[in-house]
Amino acid sequence: MKNIIKIKSIVAAAVLLSTNAFAQPGVPPPGGVVDPNVAGGAAQIVNTDWKPSLRKDGAIDKVEHNNYVTPWQRIREADVLWKKRVWREIDTRQKQNFPFRYPGDEESGGGMYIEILLHAIKQGQVTAFNDERFTSPLSLEDVMGKLAEKADTNEVENPDGTFSQIITVRKFNPDDITKFRLKEDWIFDKNVGRMVVRIIGLAPYIDRKNADGSYRLSLPLFWVHYEDIRDHNAKFEVYNPENDVFRITWDDFFEKRLFSSYVLKSTINNPLQEDIKNYKKNIDILNEGEDIKEKIFNREHDMWVY
Repeated sequence: MKNIIKIKSIVAAAVLLSTNAFAQPGVPPPGGVVDPNVAGGAAQIVNTDWKPSLRKDGAIDKVEHNNYVTPWQRIREADVLWKKRVWREIDTRQKQNFPFRYPGDEESGGGMYIEILLHAIKQGQVTAFNDERFTSPLSLEDVMGKLAEKADTNEVENPDGTFSQIITVRKFNPDDITKFRLKEDWIFDKNVGRMVVRIIGLAPYIDRKNADGSYRLSLPLFWVHYEDIRDHNAKFEVYNPENDVFRITWDDFFEKRLFSSYVLKSTINNPLQEDIKNYKKNIDILNEGEDIKEKIFNREHDMWVY
């Protein structure tokens, strides 16, 4: 009888350990097993101007935060009943998107999100592209050259009647990145019985200004493939306005869709692939984007009803 009880205890303990080891998504593989779908790690400093404290800056005994990616479930083409592509824009000046402008701390890399992206490109961990179809890779020199406009040389007259040349060197300011554009696919997967959204690409947009400081236009710096940056995003935590202890990673931030955005274009009834702004004006642009969101919602509902 004692032997039976002992065997039951051993089996129960083995089941408990195996459940804890394998049932938790987003954790490193147990026993040193390498899973190519799971990556991440600890945050690195992405801003050279940010300096760590030389003393214990806080009352908590902190440990190193090692965050990991929760891998996507693969989607078979045979399971796809409906798919459309949507382009949307995130305006970092909106209150819900303020985490993109957070200057950073130890766990968020000491910089804004654009600096996290640039750090990945500088380290060779991510390839930047010149187009949203990812056909033209950019070198590091190309990317850095896009960050700031070229220096201006102006000739000014001195009091003695002579002329001097003044060279104005422009530096990159992370605050000039006010928008991020996303390209994503909306898919109804019959295997899971719901609509699934997958981000395909991401592009930061920089504001260019006139000599008097007024706004001129916004231009894309580069495009990155979203799956390429997931591992890097998982290393850095996002500012939490409610609690400094409980934070999520940038990968979770995008996957849980905690940002605010508006639709720019979709492939829904759009054979000419036009942006909404080309056939709508003013407030009608936002209304058209909301109509596209509603069509996607209704499509998922109709898949269940009919």
